[in-house]
Amino acid sequence: MRRTHYAGSLREAHVGEEVVLEGWVNRRRDLGGLIFLDLRDREGLVQLVVHPESPAYKEAERVRSEWVVRARGTVRLRPEPNPRLATGRVEVELKALEVLAEAKTPPFPLDAGWRGEEEREAAEDLRLKYRYLDLRRRRMQENLRLRHRVIKAIWDYLDREGFIQVETPFLTKSTPEGARDFLVPYRQQPGLFYALPQSPQLFKQMLMVAGFDRYFQIARCFRDEDLRADRQPDFTQLDLEMSFVEVEDILALNERLMAHVFREALGLELTLPFPRLSYQEAMERFGSDKPDLRFGLELKEVGFLFRESEFAIFRTAERVKALAVPKALSRKEIAELEEVAKRRGAGGLAFARVEAEGFSGGVARFLEPVRQALLEATGARPGDTLLFAAGPFRVVAEALGEVRLRLAEELSLPRQGFHFLWVVDFPLLEWDAERGGWTYMHHPFTSPHPEDLPLLDSDPGRVRALAYDLVLNGVEVGGGSIRIHDPALQARMFHLLGIGEEEQREKFGFFLEALQYGAPPHGGIAWGLDRLLALMTGSASIREVIAFPKNKEGKDPLTGAPSPVSEEQLRELGLMVIPHG
Repeated sequence: MRRTHYAGSLREAHVGEEVVLEGWVNRRRDLGGLIFLDLRDREGLVQLVVHPESPAYKEAERVRSEWVVRARGTVRLRPEPNPRLATGRVEVELKALEVLAEAKTPPFPLDAGWRGEEEREAAEDLRLKYRYLDLRRRRMQENLRLRHRVIKAIWDYLDREGFIQVETPFLTKSTPEGARDFLVPYRQQPGLFYALPQSPQLFKQMLMVAGFDRYFQIARCFRDEDLRADRQPDFTQLDLEMSFVEVEDILALNERLMAHVFREALGLELTLPFPRLSYQEAMERFGSDKPDLRFGLELKEVGFLFRESEFAIFRTAERVKALAVPKALSRKEIAELEEVAKRRGAGGLAFARVEAEGFSGGVARFLEPVRQALLEATGARPGDTLLFAAGPFRVVAEALGEVRLRLAEELSLPRQGFHFLWVVDFPLLEWDAERGGWTYMHHPFTSPHPEDLPLLDSDPGRVRALAYDLVLNGVEVGGGSIRIHDPALQARMFHLLGIGEEEQREKFGFFLEALQYGAPPHGGIAWGLDRLLALMTGSASIREVIAFPKNKEGKDPLTGAPSPVSEEQLRELGLMVIPHG
């Protein structure tokens, strides 16, 4: 017997056909005569029915859930259709059953999703320890198949657009890119190390120097950083680079590509072009450089109303921002939101409730002199609560931005659909108070805005970058820039970052030399594929769209990695382990 059909592919058109199916027993039911087996494969589930007189009956009596079987029988209409299943109008009357592998009872249920029922979640570390079982669940199978469709759509589209796929090295040189490198010791010469790439940044730029013009790669990248729900030590990105382009060319191509991906993978049409906000406007209105535009609650600048106020905190603050909340918040609710603001560096939150004839509570008495102007500036109405933060711009904006996100949850504001946004005109540099010098906001190869070049030496903090981030539902899913292709400007950028000539030669000499051999103007972008897929599937973590992820601690409960190695291996590499503390 050889498989003729996938179990989940059977329909009414197959009635009367003899079929051979192979898969896992999702569930077995013995009704004291008839035995029903739900057979599952990657395409879905179909019901098998076994009569006592069938040659398959004896085997059907002993099989259990998750056993692997081969079944032969005839497709017939199901007397009582099951509308939750795609195969719910047919069943297979069994003639033969062969057990291919027995199975232990799984440590958590796998069957519910395939029956059209809600899946019950097990503890994540248990799921990761038995990931090969977890991946049998319907939702996980669907997530990884969507991942396949997304990557296929990317390949198909970029191939038609003239892009060339090129693999770049995993073992490369350690260069500063914003996170710690994973280091690999070089056995032939102890004391030397490779680094796993945080991104293919320098290689893709050198491919532009090499004249490939349009490059892409589904790239594996590695960063040794603290983990969150949207981070993994090893992750996947779409990496692409283009020569002889400007910002508009890259944004337009990526919009068309994303629209193609959503059309092919989800059957959804995206509205183009995506809206755009400058970094400054995004921070002013939403307190975030990756704002979620699916709901309102915009931040409003009101500091100008208090320049003559007797309320010194507002009068002397660099900035005062307000947020109108469509609810009369309790003291407890305000205190909880104040803790959110404090975690982002704010000194606290001021508040007042909006009444029909005035304000009440909190700082109400200081607001009465500017009542009408304040209501107009914030759009607040009776029944609302006004929240205020005062202080340095970035602290105020980010604190209220976090409060805004918390309120969206607390107020259960509608946040459906997929809302894309470009954030552009980022600052090129930001001041690192701890280090006492300038650092890059994206990476050191990002080109300054040509109009701001005169400020590079006199006022670096005001220089805008030719950089852009792609944001989806409040999550950054892509980022890129026009690159520096002039070796003199690149060296100048390094000097601003405190990277001297000797360090430049040591870490970037090969790249700076490449730029001296005729580098075209070029730029590109990288998409975080794991983050994008998590959003497309409605998953709370990127671990739900990765076949074999690490847990929250960066460990793999399945294999036990990372794990100790033998003293012999360490000696061979010229290494020794020094315990912490």
